[in-house]
Amino acid sequence: MSRASSVLRDVSVSAVVAGFLSALINFAGPFLIVLEATRAAGLNEAQTASWVWAVSIGNGVCSIALSLFTRIPVIVAWSTPGAALLIASLGGFSFAEAVGAFLVASVAAAVVGYTGWFGWILARVPGPVLQALLAGILLPFVVTAAGAFTSAPLIAGSIVVAFFLGKRFFDRYAVLAGLVAGIAVTWATGSFREVAPSLELGGPVFTMPAFTPAALVSIALPLFIVTMASQNAPGLALLHSQGYEPNDRLVVGAISTVSAVLAPFGCHGINLGAITAAIALGPESHPDRAKRYIAGLSGGLTYLLVGSFGGVLVAGFQAIPTETVSVLAAVALLGSALTALEGAMGGDARTGIAALTTLAVTMSGVVFFGVGAAFWGLVAGSAVYLLLAPRRPRTRTGESGKENAVIT
Repeated sequence: MSRASSVLRDVSVSAVVAGFLSALINFAGPFLIVLEATRAAGLNEAQTASWVWAVSIGNGVCSIALSLFTRIPVIVAWSTPGAALLIASLGGFSFAEAVGAFLVASVAAAVVGYTGWFGWILARVPGPVLQALLAGILLPFVVTAAGAFTSAPLIAGSIVVAFFLGKRFFDRYAVLAGLVAGIAVTWATGSFREVAPSLELGGPVFTMPAFTPAALVSIALPLFIVTMASQNAPGLALLHSQGYEPNDRLVVGAISTVSAVLAPFGCHGINLGAITAAIALGPESHPDRAKRYIAGLSGGLTYLLVGSFGGVLVAGFQAIPTETVSVLAAVALLGSALTALEGAMGGDARTGIAALTTLAVTMSGVVFFGVGAAFWGLVAGSAVYLLLAPRRPRTRTGESGKENAVIT
């Protein structure tokens, strides 16, 4: 059977919807931070459109290529923490200097990825800690969505009712039912926001990179750290937590290479997705883990479509109310959150305490040195796990009285 026919055989509505939702949530929410970063850089309309084109095309190409090659649902996203960092750090630098910093940060990430250092460290993190990290990332989105019942009860209620009726009668299409109900009620109540397309249909605009020590220290270094620690680390951890064994060298290295190639066109950084990836990785995407890679293809195609049509489709996504997006994300993440909680608390007392520490720190939202809570939750949980490791008792053997370790 050819690869094409094999892919067509694996296509399912649930996986296609999961991939589409992963992209929709990115454009309806975190994308606003990217637009704010372009304003902080003082870009004109053409340069802004090029930035949108670069991150969207990069996400799409990497998601499709890596999902097809690895048969793993690889969801690529722009670096939202990186964009937030740029809002504060771009002042005083020319766009050419910023592009040079983007390029250096992506090349550094590619080197770390291809050498395998990143994956080697992550592979030594206990499984329950990884599951707790996933739970800590997802639960706040599930919990805070309840606030939508106050501001938009009809929209929130329709999504939740349709989703759970779907779970009862047609499980694989429950998320699709919630999506259809949510969009229909949003339209019926006139709740779509008026957002005029702010970007022209434009292609890439090349900017020659400029390299200055100040920009490398102020932009490239923190951007590299934040992208690797707050995005790629949780992204790889999520893949492992769902039972996948990704080739970290290939995945991180390839994504970072594409990011470097697109840097002169405005791409500040693309990386493995975390929150949005969980939608494609979970059971709501497909009961069969081996067929969830279709969600990666669907998400990638959505990114390519938006990248090709620029601000017209971006404005369409941004017209969707926050309540609709947040509740859709919550119901789509329920299955992944449940699986993560079960995995986090399924070990012994030692791993349980380490997992609970990871969960607490990750959910706290704490930020140190510009690095988000997901990374610090991973560090804290791993540290507790190592601290509680049982000591190896020693016993005296032989006439010399030398101590030999006894491993129990």
